[in-house]
This record gives sequence, structure tokens and C-alpha cells, in this order.
Amino acid sequence: MTRDKLLLDVGGTFIKCSDGRTLPIDSDGSSEEIVRALRMAVGGEDGENTPASVRVAIPGPFDYAAGTFLMRHKFAAVYGENFADLVQMPRENFRYVHDVVAMLLGNVTPESGNTALLTLGTGLGFALFVDGKVLQNPLGSPSVPIYNRPYRDGILEDYVSKRGIVGRYGKPALSVKEIAFRAKGGDTHAQQVFAETGTILGEAVSPVLSEFGIKHVLLGGQISRSWELFAPTLSAHLAPETSVQPIADFDNATFNGLKALL
Repeated sequence: MTRDKLLLDVGGTFIKCSDGRTLPIDSDGSSEEIVRALRMAVGGEDGENTPASVRVAIPGPFDYAAGTFLMRHKFAAVYGENFADLVQMPRENFRYVHDVVAMLLGNVTPESGNTALLTLGTGLGFALFVDGKVLQNPLGSPSVPIYNRPYRDGILEDYVSKRGIVGRYGKPALSVKEIAFRAKGGDTHAQQVFAETGTILGEAVSPVLSEFGIKHVLLGGQISRSWELFAPTLSAHLAPETSVQPIADFDNATFNGLKALL
């Protein structure tokens, strides 16, 4: 049996499917584990219910034209492998887009002004929409990444992603969601951690936003569901005319972008 089209949002721990399924995947796992998860997402272990076409949002580095994994920090076990080959489907049935690019496209229109998207979760994503198009490098990733910019004794992502927030709060057993709950309940230390996150982000992105004439900043990713905890300090470091707001639909933002692009 075949389906017409399937959209996939491939993350480091889960694959979200446009048919409503959410499947676990271990991006640090073995090649066999990763391939099994990808095959289940596309059509099941036995290949039944295979879609006629598959549109995939996936983080980089990745060759979005060829469909080749180029990540070393995750999905390392399938580095250099082709996505379609791994799931044993024709390559021409697949198209790929960077997940942050997809999310940005799902939240702008041709009439939107220059806009930046910051995504906060297990990592830090950043993409720019300038003069009516998303800025991308030749492989298809955002052309102005900021996650790996030097900051203190590491990189920026170390301080504003999940590991940074949990590390500064000092209780590794808690999730960012739980820390945010405490902050909203009046925990001053938790509030300080989120406020510092906004300050760090604001200091880092302000020069980039000025360089590209960005007037709107969108916030996505799971941590941005608690955007009100860090948006004020982020805004304080940006130009006064710059708006900061969350994306419209956290649950479907990436799928909306895939639909808009593909």
C-alpha cells in the first residue's frame, strides 16, 4: 500500500511524522538503530504503507541536495550515508530541508520584513530571512550560524541551550521545563538563569541583526515555550525597534514550513 506524501521532522531524539506518529530515535546510536528508526518512520520495518514521496526536515550539517548525512556530533554512525538508500527507497522520492530553515519558512510570508529565527532546545539554531528569502549556504544550511561562536570558555550553544540552562541552575536531574516551572512559580535562581540566557543571546545576536537589518526576531524550539522568562533581557540588548515574539505554532511549525517550501 502507498501513501501520496509523508512529511518528517527528524530530530536527535524523536521523529515527528505528518500522519501523527512520533517515533524515538537515538542520534548517538549505532547505524542499525538509526536505520531501523528511519525505516519505521518512512514505512515500517517491512516497508509496507510506503509513501510515494517523502519530505524531510533535518538538522545539519547535511547535504540537502544529495540527501547525505554529514554530521559528526550526532548521527555519526551514518556519516556519509544517503538517507534514501538507508531506508531502501528511490532517491528521487525524497527532498530535504534544514529544520530551522523549514521552521522559519513556516512563519514568514513574501511580505514579511527582514526576520531572524532563534531556536532553543538541545542545541541553538539560527536562520535569517532577508529581502524575501532565507539565507542558505551551498549545502542548504543557514548561512550565518551562531551556535559555534566562541563564548567564555566554550561556544555560545553551551550557555543558552538545554545543557547551559540546566548547568547554571545546578540540578542536573531537572529538565528545562521543570526549571521554567519553578521560575514561573517564583524561584529567583531559576528566574536569574533564564534572564541570563536572554542577556547572553542578546549580546551575541545584536551585531548580526544590525548587519542584516533585522527588525523581527522569532523564537522557536522547546525552550522558547517559556519565552517570557528570557525575552525581556534579550530585547534589552537589541535595537529598540526590534520586535521579539514566539513562533505562531510550536507543534506544527516545521511541517508548515515543509508544506510552504515543498
